[in-house]
Amino acid sequence: MLRRPRGGRDPRAPVLGAGGIVWKPGAAGDVEVVVIHRPAYDDWTLPKGKLQPEEDELEAALREVEEETGLRCAVGDALGASTYVDHQGRQKVVRYWSMRPVGGRFHPSREVDELRWLSLPAADQLLTYERDRELLRAFTPRP
Repeated sequence: MLRRPRGGRDPRAPVLGAGGIVWKPGAAGDVEVVVIHRPAYDDWTLPKGKLQPEEDELEAALREVEEETGLRCAVGDALGASTYVDHQGRQKVVRYWSMRPVGGRFHPSREVDELRWLSLPAADQLLTYERDRELLRAFTPRP
């Protein structure tokens, strides 16, 4: 598992991030996942964020999911990574895990102003980025 080194970042190195597909059983026996809205980008995406110094990817994923959604989660399977160029033109690599909420509650903030629990097809329709849709389409929830 990668860990962000302490000190200055090599500008040629990719930005490391981590996040989760947070899910629960839906009322109709299907699966519902969390999708968040970020007003700064006016986008709908999966919860994620950058690693802090000395933090590994899994620690960052749990922290970022809780910061953005208010939900404390139990971690499931590793789901792979998304690689893309961020809004500042840097290469970014974000690793994801399956997560189940075990507590907490969403509170809107400047960073995330809305959270929706959606079925997989509805989330696929709402997500802004194809990379998020691809990750979601490959997702298989396991209790």
